[in-house]
Amino acid sequence: QLQASGGGLVQPGGSLTLSCTSSEFSLDYYDIGWFRQAPGKEREGISCITHNDGTTYTANEVKGRFTISRDGAKMTVYLQMNSLKPEDTAVYYCARSRGCHLSMADFHAWGQGTLVTVSS
Repeated sequence: QLQASGGGLVQPGGSLTLSCTSSEFSLDYYDIGWFRQAPGKEREGISCITHNDGTTYTANEVKGRFTISRDGAKMTVYLQMNSLKPEDTAVYYCARSRGCHLSMADFHAWGQGTLVTVSS
Protein backbone atom coordinates (compact mmCIF):
# COMPACT_ATOMS: atom_id res chain seq x y z
CA GLN A 1 0.00 0.00 0.00
CA LEU A 2 0.89 3.65 -0.27
CA GLN A 3 1.11 5.87 2.77
CA ALA A 4 -0.07 9.46 2.62
CA SER A 5 1.14 11.78 5.35
CA GLY A 6 1.54 15.44 6.18
CA GLY A 7 -2.04 16.43 6.79
CA GLY A 8 -3.18 18.63 9.64
CA LEU A 9 -5.05 21.73 10.65
CA VAL A 10 -4.20 24.88 8.74
CA GLN A 11 -5.76 28.32 8.50
CA PRO A 12 -7.29 29.57 5.26
CA GLY A 13 -4.56 30.87 3.03
CA GLY A 14 -2.00 28.57 4.57
CA SER A 15 0.11 25.81 3.06
CA LEU A 16 0.78 22.13 3.59
CA THR A 17 2.92 19.56 1.84
CA LEU A 18 1.65 16.01 1.67
CA SER A 19 3.94 13.04 1.07
CA CYS A 20 3.20 9.69 -0.53
CA THR A 21 5.54 6.77 0.07
CA SER A 22 5.57 2.99 0.12
CA SER A 23 7.61 0.51 2.11
CA GLU A 24 6.45 -2.36 -0.14
CA PHE A 25 7.33 -1.31 -3.68
CA SER A 26 9.17 1.31 -5.66
CA LEU A 27 7.16 4.25 -6.93
CA ASP A 28 9.50 4.56 -9.90
CA TYR A 29 7.41 2.26 -12.09
CA TYR A 30 4.00 3.80 -11.51
CA ASP A 31 2.09 6.93 -12.20
CA ILE A 32 0.97 8.33 -8.86
CA GLY A 33 -2.24 10.20 -8.28
CA TRP A 34 -3.55 12.29 -5.42
CA PHE A 35 -7.23 12.13 -4.56
CA ARG A 36 -9.42 13.59 -1.87
CA GLN A 37 -12.74 12.87 -0.28
CA ALA A 38 -14.60 15.56 1.59
CA PRO A 39 -17.27 14.70 4.17
CA GLY A 40 -20.43 13.60 2.41
CA LYS A 41 -18.88 13.79 -1.03
CA GLU A 42 -17.44 11.35 -3.50
CA ARG A 43 -13.74 10.84 -3.89
CA GLU A 44 -12.25 13.03 -6.60
CA GLY A 45 -8.98 13.15 -8.46
CA ILE A 46 -6.72 16.11 -7.73
CA SER A 47 -3.45 15.57 -9.49
CA CYS A 48 -1.30 12.91 -11.09
CA ILE A 49 2.31 12.56 -12.16
CA THR A 50 3.71 10.09 -14.67
CA HIS A 51 6.65 7.86 -13.85
CA ASN A 52 8.46 8.09 -17.19
CA ASP A 53 8.78 11.82 -17.87
CA GLY A 54 7.15 13.50 -14.90
CA THR A 55 4.23 14.94 -16.82
CA THR A 56 1.66 16.31 -14.40
CA TYR A 57 -2.09 16.67 -14.53
CA THR A 58 -4.03 18.86 -12.11
CA ALA A 59 -7.73 19.41 -11.59
CA ASN A 60 -9.02 22.85 -12.47
CA GLU A 61 -10.29 23.60 -8.96
CA VAL A 62 -6.79 23.40 -7.51
CA LYS A 63 -4.70 24.43 -10.51
CA GLY A 64 -2.35 27.22 -9.61
CA ARG A 65 -2.55 26.35 -5.92
CA PHE A 66 -1.51 22.68 -5.75
CA THR A 67 1.66 21.24 -7.26
CA ILE A 68 2.54 17.58 -7.57
CA SER A 69 6.15 16.44 -7.77
CA ARG A 70 8.25 13.36 -7.22
CA ASP A 71 11.67 12.70 -5.74
CA GLY A 72 13.06 9.50 -7.19
CA ALA A 73 15.91 9.26 -4.72
CA LYS A 74 13.52 9.47 -1.79
CA MET A 75 10.86 7.42 -3.58
CA THR A 76 8.31 9.99 -2.57
CA VAL A 77 5.59 11.90 -4.38
CA TYR A 78 4.61 15.24 -2.91
CA LEU A 79 1.55 17.44 -3.11
CA GLN A 80 2.38 21.04 -2.28
CA MET A 81 -0.81 22.85 -1.35
CA ASN A 82 -0.86 26.64 -1.15
CA SER A 83 -3.60 29.20 -0.60
CA LEU A 84 -5.73 26.59 1.09
CA LYS A 85 -9.46 27.15 1.35
CA PRO A 86 -12.05 25.67 3.72
CA GLU A 87 -13.44 23.70 0.77
CA ASP A 88 -10.09 21.89 0.51
CA THR A 89 -10.91 20.13 3.77
CA ALA A 90 -10.87 16.41 3.04
CA VAL A 91 -9.04 13.16 3.55
CA TYR A 92 -6.29 13.05 0.94
CA TYR A 93 -5.15 9.76 -0.57
CA CYS A 94 -2.49 8.70 -3.00
CA ALA A 95 -2.67 5.67 -5.26
CA ARG A 96 -0.73 4.12 -8.13
CA SER A 97 -1.70 3.34 -11.67
CA ARG A 98 -0.27 2.31 -15.03
CA GLY A 99 -1.46 5.59 -16.45
CA CYS A 100 -2.68 8.96 -15.20
CA HIS A 101 -5.28 8.95 -17.95
CA LEU A 102 -6.97 5.88 -16.52
CA SER A 103 -10.07 6.02 -14.39
CA MET A 104 -10.03 6.02 -10.61
CA ALA A 105 -10.96 2.33 -10.68
CA ASP A 106 -7.59 1.62 -12.23
CA PHE A 107 -5.69 3.17 -9.34
CA HIS A 108 -4.57 0.76 -6.64
CA ALA A 109 -2.66 0.43 -3.38
CA TRP A 110 -4.81 2.98 -1.59
CA GLY A 111 -3.72 3.65 1.95
CA GLN A 112 -5.47 5.21 4.92
CA GLY A 113 -5.19 8.76 3.71
CA THR A 114 -4.30 11.88 5.63
CA LEU A 115 -6.78 14.45 6.91
CA VAL A 116 -6.43 18.07 5.89
CA THR A 117 -8.59 20.54 7.75
CA VAL A 118 -8.68 24.15 6.63
CA SER A 119 -10.30 26.28 9.27
CA SER A 120 -9.77 29.44 11.26
